[in-house]
Amino acid sequence: MHLLYGFDLQLNDGKSPFQRTFVNQVKRCAEMSRKLRFFKDQIHKAGLVPSPNPASEPDVELEELEIQLAEHEHELIEMNSNSEKLRQTYNELLEFKMVLQKAGDFLVSSGNHAVAQETELSENVYSNDSYADSASLLEEEMQPGPSNQSGVRFISGIICKSKVLRFERTLFRATRGNMLFNQAPADDQIIDPASNEMVEKTVFVVFFSGEQARTKILKICESFGANCYPVPEDLTKRSQIIREVLSRSSDLEATLEAGLRHRDTALNTIGFYLSKWTNMVRREKAVYDVLNMLNFDVTKKCLVGEGWCPIFAKTRIQESLQRATFDCSSQVGIIFHVMDAVESPPTYFRTNHFTNAYQEIVDAYGVAKYQEANPAVYTIITFPFLFAVMFGDWGHGICLLLGALVLIVREKKLSSQKLDSFMEMLFGGRYLLLLMSLFSIYCGLIYNEFFSVPFHIFGHSAYKCRDATCSDAYSVGLVKYRDAYPFGVDPSWRGSRSELPFLNSLKMKMSILFGVVQMNLGIILSYFNARYFGNSLDIKYQFVPQMIFLNSLFGYLSLLIIIKWCTGSQADLYHVMIYMFLSPFEDLRDNKLFWGQSVLQVILLLSAVIAVPWMLFPKPFILKRLHTERFQGRTYGILGTSDMYNEEEPDSARHPHLDEFNFSEVFVHQMIHAIEFVLGAVSNTASYLRLWALSLAHSELSTVFYEKVLLLAWGYDNIVIRLIGLAVFAFATAFILLMMESLSAFLHALRLHWVEFQNKFYNGDGYKFKPFSFALLTDDDD
Repeated sequence: MHLLYGFDLQLNDGKSPFQRTFVNQVKRCAEMSRKLRFFKDQIHKAGLVPSPNPASEPDVELEELEIQLAEHEHELIEMNSNSEKLRQTYNELLEFKMVLQKAGDFLVSSGNHAVAQETELSENVYSNDSYADSASLLEEEMQPGPSNQSGVRFISGIICKSKVLRFERTLFRATRGNMLFNQAPADDQIIDPASNEMVEKTVFVVFFSGEQARTKILKICESFGANCYPVPEDLTKRSQIIREVLSRSSDLEATLEAGLRHRDTALNTIGFYLSKWTNMVRREKAVYDVLNMLNFDVTKKCLVGEGWCPIFAKTRIQESLQRATFDCSSQVGIIFHVMDAVESPPTYFRTNHFTNAYQEIVDAYGVAKYQEANPAVYTIITFPFLFAVMFGDWGHGICLLLGALVLIVREKKLSSQKLDSFMEMLFGGRYLLLLMSLFSIYCGLIYNEFFSVPFHIFGHSAYKCRDATCSDAYSVGLVKYRDAYPFGVDPSWRGSRSELPFLNSLKMKMSILFGVVQMNLGIILSYFNARYFGNSLDIKYQFVPQMIFLNSLFGYLSLLIIIKWCTGSQADLYHVMIYMFLSPFEDLRDNKLFWGQSVLQVILLLSAVIAVPWMLFPKPFILKRLHTERFQGRTYGILGTSDMYNEEEPDSARHPHLDEFNFSEVFVHQMIHAIEFVLGAVSNTASYLRLWALSLAHSELSTVFYEKVLLLAWGYDNIVIRLIGLAVFAFATAFILLMMESLSAFLHALRLHWVEFQNKFYNGDGYKFKPFSFALLTDDDD
């Protein structure tokens, strides 16, 4: 079971994170985690892959690692800044070259409409001062000269392609149409230094007249983020500038490549140790987070903490603490003291690879209260069996079994890989899938269905033809000539006229039997819970009337089903159960199954009626009487000094908390519980009929695919049609029957356990035992 003992590492839970002892160390670890995430992002942006095998670097102290990370971050930031500046300069040179080439074509075509002396470079915009400082030809072009205010001028530049339409429309409206706008797509895409993405751009040339128009156009270019560059009209000067720009751009490109190589080398070096550093920082931060849950004692020389631990782990914890004391040469010894606790301990179940999936199914509904009966023990068998009742087909079960065996055989390989959500779910439930497939094979053998086809596995049929005329008939003429089929459903029922009524009756009654048995198991478990916690009221006023009520009605129905199967009676059970309530004293006539049935029905009906107030009234009044007797004469509270709990922490588990008794609240709760059980006994029993409905739907759907797809295609003497029919049958079997139907059966089995079974005894209001473990740390803990 799950016996835990100890305390809760939350002595200073009331303190804010900034008031705790090791807050500075946590801040340092958080800052180092930020730097490691920065390195990881930089490696990802550079398209590099961190080394999966961390380097075997000698262990470093946290202080040394902090210095190393700061140096690496400073180096990377500086390299990124330099690279961004070089990339910006290179982009401007590349844009200048494209503007010179494209704008030159416009100037040649418009040479007849403008005079060279009327347009000077001083009237164009050159936005990058670095060019003017370093290019001699540009200096000559940028020299101021006389300007002709009445002549045609132009401004050339480059802009993002997505802004061209709005840019042209704004220019047209600002100049009232007194301009000529020419554009051409740029030959090369430009890399945006900020986003590191390729951007398409367009070269433009705007012809205008007047100083006022020039000012407006320059402001519009600035607002749209357009880069304007000076373009001389002289072809010789343009060619000379282009050659100089190409020379400078090639030098910058070589410098950029060298810088990127240097940065990639640094990132590769960091990536080689990134995994180890990340684990180290994550562990250090987790340790300080735990230390922050402890308190200093009054002497400020040792730490005091409270927490929970399993009883079986007490010896190992003491040994570990003593070993830690010896390793660090501490002058203060370890004191491990077992203390009494008032609050409920956490719940811990030791699971393995096989039982973990079933425990997770139960925990998804709610974690068991401390020492409460664990439904997962019974779910290991009942869950896959109820699934198989709905999914019974031993052909489909074999397919599921093969899938489960593949996951189990590759367990070590898959456990070390990062799987997507669907594969992770399948891999986590591989042993659950194994049992579901085995039970599906078992139920399929009982139903005698192999992809909906019956087989004479356990001998010959108990039926044969009455005469030779029915040799090819399946609807009439069959008579029983030997003992019943030894195991499962006789294959002769398949295709007969009474197949559906027979299977309907069999599966429906079987579903009711399974449901009543499982609900009785849930009520019996509530008895063991009450007995373990010493709650005799729950035994007398909940367990006993619940057993009487359920079995007086549906236990009696189950008994009638079994008697009818054993005797072969033709009694109508619907009539028996309905008139048991409407006319309990009426003669049963042909529906009588055994002697004394009428008297028994009256007794059972009266027992069920008495059980309802038995559940509702006694318990709240007895609790009120016990509370009154317990506190009779205690008008005044217990006198105590101010030092009564001086030795205890304010949030300690030893601090008692007294709850007030509220009779109306207890009575309403008991009334709700009683009504819920009475109504649930009917609805839960009806809910188990889903076993019959899904089993029948699965069987009929398999039959449809087999007869209307596979056999129909096989009836044609054409290999193409046969292959198409086989492919459709395989696809339908894999995706509809094996995936969708299995998921549907899984969800319905889950509902039967959560609602119909666990609500009889399982509160699920506990909380999990979560010990500190480095293995459980994830990236989210950073």
